[in-house]
Amino acid sequence: MSYSYMPVSISMQGRKCLVVGGGRVALRKIDTLLNYEAEITVIAPEVDDKIDFYAERGFLKLEKRLYKSPEAALFDLVISAGDDNELNRQVYDDCKGAGIPVNVVDNPPLCDFIFPAVLRRGCISVAVSSDGKAPFLSGHLRFILENMFEEKRWNKIAEYAAQFRKKVQNRWPDDSEKKTGCYSRFLDADWKVLIKEKKEDEIEKMLNEMTEF
Repeated sequence: MSYSYMPVSISMQGRKCLVVGGGRVALRKIDTLLNYEAEITVIAPEVDDKIDFYAERGFLKLEKRLYKSPEAALFDLVISAGDDNELNRQVYDDCKGAGIPVNVVDNPPLCDFIFPAVLRRGCISVAVSSDGKAPFLSGHLRFILENMFEEKRWNKIAEYAAQFRKKVQNRWPDDSEKKTGCYSRFLDADWKVLIKEKKEDEIEKMLNEMTEF
């Protein structure tokens, strides 16, 4: 059976997430969840030292024990990252019975969602996915994008773009044609040169001028 996943962005802030497993694979998923301010509980008899470190500093809740069915139903999102296939199946079944989204790592038939390779530049996220079929290729494409979009410069461009959108919406709240014209001006600007040569106040003035017709 072929699996296809719809790209979607959701807020994880404050959502209760369960990670079953404490190895390096689980750690990678935990690191991703921490980036998005999820409330994480890890259940595993033994865990990687870094997971212990996170727990000691209050970044997550750690319970060093075996998973107890059907406790996955108490969470908003679940990741099963252990190497026990029977346990992974139990976690999956518990989640499906309760309508909880679940990801059993490296097992697409048991995944309601997957983790794409993500490049972040300020408020901009670019996600690359192979629908779980060739994640090594997704990671390679992310590496290529990282080299194409230099972090410091694109973080600033994203920051200016967010500021500019607010200016445009305030200046032309009901004029879609003017908005489109403003955004075209922003996109046509040579930001590589501007960021290198202009001061903050000069760029602020330029952004204001871009909204005028």
